[in-house]
Amino acid sequence: MAIGWLTVLQSVPWSDVVRNAPKVAVGAKKLWNSVGKKPPSGAHPVADAPGTFAPGVQSVSALALRVRDLEADAADLQSQLVASSEVIKALADQNTQLIIRVDTLRVRMLWLAGALAGLGLACGAAVFLLLMR
Repeated sequence: MAIGWLTVLQSVPWSDVVRNAPKVAVGAKKLWNSVGKKPPSGAHPVADAPGTFAPGVQSVSALALRVRDLEADAADLQSQLVASSEVIKALADQNTQLIIRVDTLRVRMLWLAGALAGLGLACGAAVFLLLMR
C-alpha cells in the first residue's frame, strides 16, 4: 500500500505545484472578491399583482409567479456559488500553506543530505586513515 502512495507522490510534478501555488491563491482571492460582494439576485422582489384579474391578466399573474420562483432559485444558486467560492478560497489558502511547508522540508532535506555526505566523507577518511596505519 505504501508503494502505491510513493509512486503517486513521485509522479506529482512538485516543481510545477510550487511554482503555480501563488497563482492559485490569487485566483481564488479574486473569485472570492467578485462573488462574495455581489448581492443576492432575489434582493429585488417583484411587486404583487392586483387582487382582481381580467382574463388576460391571469397569464401575466402566472408569469409573475414563475418569475418569483426563478428569482428564488437564482438567489439559492447565488448563495451556493458564494459557499463554493469560500471553499475554493480555503483550499487555496491551505494549498499555499502546504507549499510553504513542503518547500521548508525540501530545504531541510538538502541540509541533511549535505550533513550526511560530510559525515560519510569524514567516516571514509577515518577508515582510510585506520587502514593506512
